[in-house]
Amino acid sequence: MGIADITFYAFAVTLLGAGFLVTVSRNPVHSVLWLILCFLSAAGLFVLLGAEFIAMLLIIVYVGAVAVLFLFVVMMLDVNFAALRGEMARYFPLAAVVGLVLLMQMALLFGSWQEAEGARDLRQAVTPDMAETHNTKALGMILYDQYFLLFQVAGLILLVAMIGAIVLTLRHRKDVKRQDVVAQMHRDPAKAMELKDVKPGQGLG
Repeated sequence: MGIADITFYAFAVTLLGAGFLVTVSRNPVHSVLWLILCFLSAAGLFVLLGAEFIAMLLIIVYVGAVAVLFLFVVMMLDVNFAALRGEMARYFPLAAVVGLVLLMQMALLFGSWQEAEGARDLRQAVTPDMAETHNTKALGMILYDQYFLLFQVAGLILLVAMIGAIVLTLRHRKDVKRQDVVAQMHRDPAKAMELKDVKPGQGLG
């Protein structure tokens, strides 16, 4: 057993253990921390597979943004987790039945799995030789050369979805003072600030 095998088993065991602790931890902050460990372990497995770009995306996007956002939400919001656990216990039998059905379907799927002839050769034909070019460069050539239009359309769809979410959740309230950019741009600097000559020993009236 080489160092690569030992590293793989270490990352795999850590990933499975941290994933289990995410679901059984009573403290939600601890669950988020275990989730971060899951992401780091998965990134290590991607590095062993030679997919360094996906590993860095997993760390930057999920650990650096999503998991930190989860952590801030859990720590800053006053959530009654006791009530949530009560609701979870209420629906646990139904969830157990659904999970059992999913496990049975996965067992049937993997039990009858057969690889088609020539499938491995077709997968290797898409992936360039590692000795010729790096996988990050090859991925960039695919996204920004062959599928550039589709990549930009996907980005445009996400932008429209983000703007739509902001518009749908925006509420104009009369009791909230909002910024008026046009009024700020057209203000007179001479009238924007008033100087008061305060005498020694006196305050502002």
